[in-house]
Amino acid sequence: MSDEVTEKEEKNLEGSPQDEGTNDQDEGTTAKDNSNDNSNDNSNGNVDDASDDPSDGEVDSDEGDVELTLEQALEKLEAAQETIGEQQDEVLRVKAEMQNLRRRSEQDVEKAHKYGQERLSIELLAVMDNLERALESVKDSDHELAKTTVEGMELTLKSFWDCFKRFKIEVVDPLSEPFDPQLHQAMSMQENDDVEPNTVIAVMQKGYTLHGRVIRPAMVLVSKSSSPTIDEKA
Repeated sequence: MSDEVTEKEEKNLEGSPQDEGTNDQDEGTTAKDNSNDNSNDNSNGNVDDASDDPSDGEVDSDEGDVELTLEQALEKLEAAQETIGEQQDEVLRVKAEMQNLRRRSEQDVEKAHKYGQERLSIELLAVMDNLERALESVKDSDHELAKTTVEGMELTLKSFWDCFKRFKIEVVDPLSEPFDPQLHQAMSMQENDDVEPNTVIAVMQKGYTLHGRVIRPAMVLVSKSSSPTIDEKA
């Protein structure tokens, strides 16, 4: 047993120098790797320094590109300002057109409300004329039945006048007023020195207006002077 232990110890002693050699080789390899890494870092640093330092030609080309870009920007700015001015003018024109359209629409609606019943009003005028003529024909009668009829016709006529007032229908009765061609229609002229020339001396048919618009002119007889004019004397 003692002999076997002795042999194992001898073998262990012989193996230890080999391990030391192996460790030496590992340390050498590690040192080489570190040196290679340092050399790579140095080379990379040199490359970075070279890339960070631009040449004078490259700087000049960049400055030229910047100047060209500024000129283009100024041209685009000028074109944009012209476009904005044109669009502002168009917006103002459209706004004015819309205001005019809105105003015309409001006027049309107002006219429709005011004069929508114009045709009906014109038709009612004939009824009013007939009613007034009938009332005048029986007004002076002494018959009891006629008096009752007159009272009923007067009430009906008053209802018509109230209705006309509500709808802004006004009568044009220009007796003894100056002739107005906008409201009157001259059926004839008659010499009359008692009034001024061009004065209405008789009303053949009353006229009517609806909201100030003539829906039927008054048919009138107009006076004229009996003295000869300058042209007649010549």
